[in-house]
Amino acid sequence: MDLILEFWTRVSAVNAPPPLLTVWLTIAAAALLVLVPPVWRLTRHGITIVHEGGHGLVAALGGRRLQGIRLHSDTSGLTVSRGKPRGPGMVLTLLAGYTAPALLGLGAAWMLSRGHDVGLLWALLAALALLLVQIRNWFGLWSVAVTGALVFGVTWFGSPAVQGIFALLVTAFLLLGALRTVVELQVTRSRRGGTASDADQLARLSHLPGLLWVVVFSAVAGACLVGAARLLGLV
Repeated sequence: MDLILEFWTRVSAVNAPPPLLTVWLTIAAAALLVLVPPVWRLTRHGITIVHEGGHGLVAALGGRRLQGIRLHSDTSGLTVSRGKPRGPGMVLTLLAGYTAPALLGLGAAWMLSRGHDVGLLWALLAALALLLVQIRNWFGLWSVAVTGALVFGVTWFGSPAVQGIFALLVTAFLLLGALRTVVELQVTRSRRGGTASDADQLARLSHLPGLLWVVVFSAVAGACLVGAARLLGLV
């Protein structure tokens, strides 16, 4: 019982927000994780985890049968589900990938605005644990496990100040990374023409231009970024 109470005390702890200078320095660090190419090639795996997790979650909620998720060393991923090849369920499943990091970032900002940075980290750990059982390749298992170990280390051993900064870093990284992946999507589409990207699959399902779906992804990412900035009192 004492262990349960201690755990709940940790999860429900409300921490004071870091100083404004620390907030902006943390956001700047998140921007470096996204904008510096050699670093982005590594950190982009985190966005891929959320992207594929978004596909998997919406597929399951929409009544599709989730068969597994694969994460690859080139930062690509694949979520396989069975169900109707057309219809709202399939459309929402395809929509979920590129919007998931931004929406998760907005939700994280909401939790941070209420001082629940530790609760946010535990929620991320729970999500990673659920995702882990759906991974179907070794690199994916390694990628999710390492990410989980990093989050757990900060959550369990970090001081309140370190936990708050790390939670903000993850939040800013998700929001900025969501925008960059949408830009990369359109660059790839413009170079290769028709692809098997989420936007092009949505185009075939809806008979609407793939560029329109890229605009939708961009609008969601931008709106979440602005919303998160307002929640955190930055604008």
